[in-house]
Amino acid sequence: MRVINQHKRIINQPKGKISKLIEKLATKEDKIWPYNKWSAMKFREGLKVGSKGGHGIIRYTIVEYDLEQGIKFQFTNPKGFIGTHEFNIIDIDENSTMVSHTIKMKTHGVATFQWLLFIRWLHDALIEDALDNIENHFSTHKKVSNWSIWVKFWRWVFIKTGNTHTKTAMLHHE
Repeated sequence: MRVINQHKRIINQPKGKISKLIEKLATKEDKIWPYNKWSAMKFREGLKVGSKGGHGIIRYTIVEYDLEQGIKFQFTNPKGFIGTHEFNIIDIDENSTMVSHTIKMKTHGVATFQWLLFIRWLHDALIEDALDNIENHFSTHKKVSNWSIWVKFWRWVFIKTGNTHTKTAMLHHE
């Protein structure tokens, strides 16, 4: 199955300020990743091309990284996820920037079922939480995206069943 999944947010800040946040992704100073709700994003060798890592059951390798443009990852797991996902930062004008996250992949076999049934829902919530963190970093009015019933359901299922592959990703439940 062909999958294109995109999330966008316009942040009323110059691109340089957003780039500084991206630079800290998956570090102790990370202000983007929603660690309080989702499993941590980690890389063996930090943020550089060739570094392997991921979060929860999702694994990938950094294939492109440009502090001014964004970062691109190649999926390595789950088996059957063939493609990439990326964060991009694009100037709108001198005081606003669009941050986007895009998945472009094909799924095969069980991975198609996993994507349609639960990964898509969880992924969408995680990315919206990350975009909230970027927006909230620069604002006193805090944005909190609401989770769909499917996100709440799957988080509850994975916690209750003790699924060791996904339970880590579900430790913080609202």
